[in-house]
Amino acid sequence: MNDTHKLPITADVQEVVTDWQEWLRHVRRGSEHTIISYANDLNHFCQFLSEHLGGRVRMKHLEKVETKDIRAWLASRHHDYEASSTARALSTVKSFYRYLEKQRKFSNSAVFHTRGPKLKKALPKALAVDQAQQALETIGTQHEDDWVNKRDLALLVLIYACGLRISEALSLTYHDIPAGDSLSVTGKGNKQRIVPVLPIVKEAIAEYVSACPYPFTAKAPLFLGKRGKALDPAIFQLQLRKLRAALNLPESTTPHAFRHSFATHLLSAGGDLRSIQELLGHASLSTTQRYTHVDKTRLMNAYKNAHPRA
Repeated sequence: MNDTHKLPITADVQEVVTDWQEWLRHVRRGSEHTIISYANDLNHFCQFLSEHLGGRVRMKHLEKVETKDIRAWLASRHHDYEASSTARALSTVKSFYRYLEKQRKFSNSAVFHTRGPKLKKALPKALAVDQAQQALETIGTQHEDDWVNKRDLALLVLIYACGLRISEALSLTYHDIPAGDSLSVTGKGNKQRIVPVLPIVKEAIAEYVSACPYPFTAKAPLFLGKRGKALDPAIFQLQLRKLRAALNLPESTTPHAFRHSFATHLLSAGGDLRSIQELLGHASLSTTQRYTHVDKTRLMNAYKNAHPRA
């Protein structure tokens, strides 16, 4: 994590920033990746304020930040950052100010009333069914170590067949291995959901666990790296990049693309949005509704078959 001691902020600001990060970690149950991203965003904001004000940032400066200051900071990011990154950074700053308000340090409405950049709603990029099948058939053949091949196959099958985020899959422990036909998953906001587990998923996990050279304990991570520690998501993402090159798959073929594919293929097969929403762990149906734009062929066929004037 970034060293806040190097920031141009006073000791009291540094202390509250550290407390906020600990609150994110222990109360909000944020992942280390999320906390690091938040820290980077806040660091950038404090660095800008320091240059903008011409000195170290004090609590009184944070309290008196105006809308024009926030807009100047957002404008300073325009050429170097994507709009989505800047929108997230503004969300981070608002989160920090909400924390300050909860701790009764002070309240600043100007921060909360500042709007971020308009974002284009990107449609989910899903693989074709045959591309997903080809990926599953190939990923278990890329590595010289057989148990690593079985691990990568089990992880990809789990993501695609259960619609998990990679963070959700990698947070599973040995104790979480499903004995029955369902799996309990902890998603964003520490919310739990139950997803059905197909026999192919259970078989792939069982083969990987059997081949893994490291002993498992109940609380041990289910997916391990070559040194027996929790698997780094970057390692699996590298394997997918190799897979993408080998099969000439689109550049959008990431772990998240297989989650999108899970939802899109379910919708194509007649699954309803409410059920898919629950399986994906979306808090809002509007998020799941994006998949209706992806599956235009099925929707047009349904319209032609059902509408009396079609």
